[in-house]
Amino acid sequence: MRSAEEAGQTSRCVMTERFLGVLGIGEALGVSRHAVHKWRSRYPGDSKHPFPEPDVEVDGAPGWRADRLEEIVRWRNGLPGRGAGGGRPSAARQEYLQAATVHGLDRDEALRALVTFTEEFPEMTEPEICAWLIEKWRR
Repeated sequence: MRSAEEAGQTSRCVMTERFLGVLGIGEALGVSRHAVHKWRSRYPGDSKHPFPEPDVEVDGAPGWRADRLEEIVRWRNGLPGRGAGGGRPSAARQEYLQAATVHGLDRDEALRALVTFTEEFPEMTEPEICAWLIEKWRR
């Protein structure tokens, strides 16, 4: 059996470059891939706060180099209404939890719903979502 060199072929080293897709970005930021898709559509390149453009697209699926994750985190932190968080629940969250209880949700169910809405509408702050839900329940 002849080796590759004997056959006139040269050996070559192939390096695979890895990228983060919307799922990887979402997991890194603690949101769903759906939230990442929404950010891309709501903050296009010509907007005031454009989502970072992907480095590659494969069959229509975007990909970002892993070393750009910090850029994407900075982009997210720059969204209007994003704060440091932590501490005691905000007045808006407390009011929302009281309204949720009146409508038959226990605390855990209400918090899961709030997380879902936060992922669904990433451009809204938590107090805005709380106010929106409370208003919907009043109707």
